Amino acid sequence: MAAISIRGISKAYSPGVPVLRDLDLEIRAGELFFLLGPSGCGKSTLLRILAGLVEPDRGSIRFDGEEISGLPAEKRRAPMVFQNYALWPHLSVFENVAFGLRVARRSREEIRRIVRECLEVVRLADCADRKIPSLSGGQQQRVALARALAVDPALLLLDEPLSNLDARLRDTMRGEIRRICRERGLTALYVTHDRQEALSMGDRIAVMHKGAIRQLGVPETVYNYPADRFTAEFLGDINLLPVTALRPGSVSTPVGDFGISGDPPAPGSAATAAIRPERIRILPAGDAGGFPARLVDRCYFGDRCEWTFEAAGIRLVVSENAPPPRTVGGEYRLLCEPGHLLILGE
Repeated sequence: MAAISIRGISKAYSPGVPVLRDLDLEIRAGELFFLLGPSGCGKSTLLRILAGLVEPDRGSIRFDGEEISGLPAEKRRAPMVFQNYALWPHLSVFENVAFGLRVARRSREEIRRIVRECLEVVRLADCADRKIPSLSGGQQQRVALARALAVDPALLLLDEPLSNLDARLRDTMRGEIRRICRERGLTALYVTHDRQEALSMGDRIAVMHKGAIRQLGVPETVYNYPADRFTAEFLGDINLLPVTALRPGSVSTPVGDFGISGDPPAPGSAATAAIRPERIRILPAGDAGGFPARLVDRCYFGDRCEWTFEAAGIRLVVSENAPPPRTVGGEYRLLCEPGHLLILGE
């Protein structure tokens, strides 16, 4: 495993149109780190720069303190697992995994031993002689992982590796990738636009937008305490409310006055506050707590339901696990616990 230091990386494919803007990032040794962001934000470009497939305009990259920016891709020990697997269909599973080792001129016995070990790690030891077209999508993804593991990576790069799999297989492979990274002690950088992958798998997450990192932290912090509106909305459903500061720690909204988390705005100033749907509780209409709201819509998912309420001319979404029956058009009260309302930066 290796600690990765990225300093001042910039890249523009067209003059005056930067894809990456003086990006700094530290990835700890043995960490499963996620770059999360929309298409076009620069995350895949950064991955390809680390792999040696794209040359940055400026900046430096260090693996365990050693500058590797000038090294060709084959000498960086930073293999990439692509979303389309990039396997050779005419070769067997064994030969696909062995390819990088043959390029490195490893001995026949070493190749046999390393390939066998890597196939065991990805649970494909009995598939060594099979051709790629005979494998399922999940099995092909495991072969791609085994091929990357075979070269003893200093940094494992994963470029949306599960995007071509169905939902059930994606869930299985999430656990498998995390297991493999843990068991092998790998430093891994995983690029995705899927917030569930990042939140459920990552040790830390960097949210990217327009070539820059908007927020970096552990999944719980980034989700529960987003630094700005973009991060808040990209990481999941969120209710936004116009607010006016009353005094430190308290704001006025169209549905009532609340205590807040985060840095308070100046007294009397306007701002935007946010609260996650799962942070709002639904109470009976006759309850003394909360504020009145009318239920206007529902979206049922089996294990949970997303209810849409209207209160003081504002629509609020509330997520509820194991939901009881509720009547659309009915009157209820909504309760926001103190401290769950967050003031967002722009």
